[in-house]
Amino acid sequence: APAPVPVPAPPHLLSLRQRIYFHMDSSVQRGEVQFCDVLPAKAQQGVFVGILLDNPVGSWDGYFKGQRLCSFPAPEYGILLPLSKVYPARSPVADQRPARTPQQPPSHPDAASLDERTQAPLSPKKPVQSRRSGSTGDQPPPPSQPDPPSPTRPHPRRHGTRPEEAEGEGQREAEGAESEPPLEVGSMVEVNEPPLYGVIRWLGEIRGIADRVAGLELDEELAAGTDGSYLGQRYFYCPPNKGLFVKLRNCRRDSRFPAHQALANQVERCNSIAFADWVSERVEEHTPPLQGEEARERFSGWKKGIQGNCNSCYLDASLFCLFSFNTAVDSVLLRPPIPQAPPPALRAQDLLRSEIVNPLRRDGYVCATKIMALRKILEKAGQSSGFTSEEKDPEEFLNKLFQLLNVEPLLKIRSDSQEPQACFLYQLFPQHPAAVRVPSIQTLLEWSFVHADLKFHEAPSCLLLLTPRFGKDYKMFEAVLPSLTLDITDLLDDTLRQCTICQSVAVWECVQCYEDTDITPGHIKQYCNICSKQVHSHRKRGSHNPRRVGVPEAQWAKLGADPVALARQRLELFAVLCIETSHYVSFVKHGPGDADWLFFDSMADREGGQNGFNIPQVSPCPEVAPYLRLSAAQLSELVPGSLQGRPRRLLCDAYMCLYHSPELSLYK
Repeated sequence: APAPVPVPAPPHLLSLRQRIYFHMDSSVQRGEVQFCDVLPAKAQQGVFVGILLDNPVGSWDGYFKGQRLCSFPAPEYGILLPLSKVYPARSPVADQRPARTPQQPPSHPDAASLDERTQAPLSPKKPVQSRRSGSTGDQPPPPSQPDPPSPTRPHPRRHGTRPEEAEGEGQREAEGAESEPPLEVGSMVEVNEPPLYGVIRWLGEIRGIADRVAGLELDEELAAGTDGSYLGQRYFYCPPNKGLFVKLRNCRRDSRFPAHQALANQVERCNSIAFADWVSERVEEHTPPLQGEEARERFSGWKKGIQGNCNSCYLDASLFCLFSFNTAVDSVLLRPPIPQAPPPALRAQDLLRSEIVNPLRRDGYVCATKIMALRKILEKAGQSSGFTSEEKDPEEFLNKLFQLLNVEPLLKIRSDSQEPQACFLYQLFPQHPAAVRVPSIQTLLEWSFVHADLKFHEAPSCLLLLTPRFGKDYKMFEAVLPSLTLDITDLLDDTLRQCTICQSVAVWECVQCYEDTDITPGHIKQYCNICSKQVHSHRKRGSHNPRRVGVPEAQWAKLGADPVALARQRLELFAVLCIETSHYVSFVKHGPGDADWLFFDSMADREGGQNGFNIPQVSPCPEVAPYLRLSAAQLSELVPGSLQGRPRRLLCDAYMCLYHSPELSLYK
C-alpha cells in the first residue's frame, strides 16, 4: 500500500497514548490515541484518529484498505474518527481511566507524533470503511453537558447494523447531513449526468416555478444555453449559450474540487498567530533549483510551495512558475545593486532573493507573510492600490515587479520597418480560423506574428506568452495546447531562413500564402527566387505581394542556391499558469523527463477565505505528459469536453505559457 502523504495538522493535534473523549449518541466515550495521521492514499480527506476505547462500543479492527494502522484487542474496542470529532481530555475526571484495562496494543510504526504541525482540521467528505467490519465514525449531535464546543453533527447510525447498511447510511449522512454552508452566488457546482460544470451567478424566484432557481454560467457552451436571460427577462450577464437556469435543489458542489470542510474555529483561520509555526526562514546564500527526483521529493505534499493569503494566488502561482525549478530570470536576484537605486527596489530585490526564492528552493516552502511583505512594497512603490488585498492579473504583477527592479525588457519586437518595442510579456491575439478548434502555442504565435507583421528583433532567453483570453471571463478557444518546444527561427529579424519547398536560402516571404493549405500547411511560407516564381505563377496567387526577407545580401552570396542546414532557434516550455473561476494555479516542469511535472495550488485547502491563511500543496502530475506530446493530427481530433482532471485544467484553463532558452540563459 502507498505510504501516507503527510499533511499539516491543526493546533490541537493529538499525540499517541493521549487520553481523549468524543460524543456518541447522547453519551461521552473516552479512550486512548493509537493512530493520528492521514489515511493511505486519502490525504485530501484530512487527519483521522484511531482510538482504543474504554468501553466495547466500537467496530474497527485497525485496518484500512488492507494496511494495518494500529491494533486492538477486539474490533469492539476500536474506532476511527475524523480529528475534528475528537477532543483531548482536560479535566481529572475526563482523564481518569476505568478499572478495565484492555491489553495494550502496539502502536503503528508510522504514527509518529505530529506536534510540530499546525493545520486547521480537514474533515473527510465520506466516512471511512474498515477492511472487515465496514464501520464508520459516529457523528452525534453536540452534548448537553459543558464540554468544548463542537460543530453541529448529524444523527449517527446505530452500532450493530450490517456492513452494507452501515456503509450506505454513512454515505447518506456525509452527503446529505454534513454541516456544509449552503450554495450561494459564486459557488462552483455541477448538474446532470454526465455533469455540466458552472458557477452560480444568480439565485432567486421565478414566477411559475415553486422551487428556488439558480442561474448558472457554464464552463462550456450549451446549445440550449442563454446569455443570462429566461423567457425574455434578464437575470444576469454571461457569454451566449453559457447561461442555464435550474432548480437549486438539483445543483451539487463541483466534484472536481475538494468539498468545503467546516472549521472548528473560523477566527483562527484568519489569525496569523494560529500559523506562527509556519514562518519560513531567511536564506542568504544563493540556492540553485533542484531537478528530477530530488525536486519531486522536496516539493511534493501539503505545506509545500508558497502559502496563499488574501487573494494572493495570482502572485503565488507566478513566482512559483518563474523561480521554483528554473533560472531564466535569476539575473533579477543576482544583479549587483544599481547605484542610487531607490530603497524600495533594494528591499524588494533582497526580499525576493533571500526570503522567497532561496527558501523556496532549499526548503520547498515560503510562508504568506513574506509574500505579503513584497505585496506591500509593490503597492507603496507603484502607488497602486489593491496589491495587498485585491485579486490582480499575473501580468500586472510581473510588470510592476520588473519595473521596480529595473529589469531589462525580456522581449524586443519590431513591426514592419518601425523601431523595436521592448516589453516583458507578449499577448497572443491571432485571427480565429474557423477550422481550428484546439491550436498549439506554436500555431498561435505564428498566427499573431504573421498577421500583425511582427518579428523578434533578437532571440529572447525567456518568453512569457499570454493566451488569447480576457481574464477569467472570455477565452477565444475551448482549449490550447502548450507546445513543449517553440521554434522561433522564422520569426527572427535579420536571420537566415530556409525555403519552405527546396530548403535552400529563403529570399522571399509571403503573408498571403500562410493560409494556403496546398503548400506545407501550418508553416510560415518563405521561398527562394525559383520557388517564389513557381508558387506565384498560379492564378489564385497572382494577387499576392511577396517581400524580401530581411537578411544582409552578403550572407546570401556566400551560401548560393544549394540546400542549407541552418540551426533552428528553439525555446523550451518550463511552466504553465492556469486560471479557473478566479483562481490561479500552475504546472511546472521539474526535470528532463517527459513526466516530470508538478501541480501547485497555494490555496489547496480552500479554507482561507478572503482574509485567512491557506495551506498550499504541490503534487506530481505525470498524467499531463501524454497530452503535451499530441501531434497536430491528434490535436485536431481532440474534444475538449472529454478532458478530465489535471489535463483539463492544463489545456482548457491555460493563461500564460513560460518558455526559456537554456543556451541563451547562460550569457544573456
